[in-house]
Amino acid sequence: MIPLAAFPAADRRRVRCVLTDIDDTLTKDGRLQAVAYSAMERLAGAGIAVIPVTGRPAGWCDLIARQWPVAAVVGENGAFWFRHDEGGRRFVRRWWVEEAQRRADHERLWRIARRILAEVPGTGIASDQPFRAADIAIDWCEDVAPLPDPEVRRIVAIAEAEGATAKVSSIHVNMWFGDFSKLGMARRCVAEVLGQDVDADPAPFVFVGDSPNDQTMFGHFPNAVGVANVLRFRDQLTKPPAYVTAGEGGHGFAEVAEALLAVR
Repeated sequence: MIPLAAFPAADRRRVRCVLTDIDDTLTKDGRLQAVAYSAMERLAGAGIAVIPVTGRPAGWCDLIARQWPVAAVVGENGAFWFRHDEGGRRFVRRWWVEEAQRRADHERLWRIARRILAEVPGTGIASDQPFRAADIAIDWCEDVAPLPDPEVRRIVAIAEAEGATAKVSSIHVNMWFGDFSKLGMARRCVAEVLGQDVDADPAPFVFVGDSPNDQTMFGHFPNAVGVANVLRFRDQLTKPPAYVTAGEGGHGFAEVAEALLAVR
């Protein structure tokens, strides 16, 4: 990870879309920072699409798609993408797994969640769980006292032993069944919303993130950026971002926006 200042101007000039995590990337201590929201508005106004790619739930993403200056939003680590089509006055929802399968998967996931709560003291069900459609989020840091790394790894181990996918964010361990991912659904979202192929030409995209569950995105996009707090997870990253900002959270995201806007 090298400083964002080393991001070549010619490469920055090519960027047409910013994909970004939300928690601890746009936010700090659970709050969306004004500097980050303003940065999204400025990017959108300059013709650079912004698409959050988050582990947050469907209920939150409905609001984000409607009220934030974004082209679309990918939620629950790739379970869906939503878009508010203002011109067509319609709300677009695309799911990776159909509703009947999601319901069946949820029953299995709740059994795993109950096991985790019993075997890993201090864990909780994420407070945003009532608004989720495809996964279950185990809280290890948001509304509970932060757990040490060995206990977080125990959560992941239990979920994986039960056949689920488990990804660690800066606040939750998200569990689901199925082969969706942040990158997989970002591919579909960008193709339909922007008409672009992130595999054929990833250079016009920047991904901004902060934690281990962003690694598939960090590894795919050559211009990926970590906000400064990503350095806390340095030892857990097998696929780190190319660049890192000086500021944490939303201030780091604003640095990325300024770097892109400065060359336009």
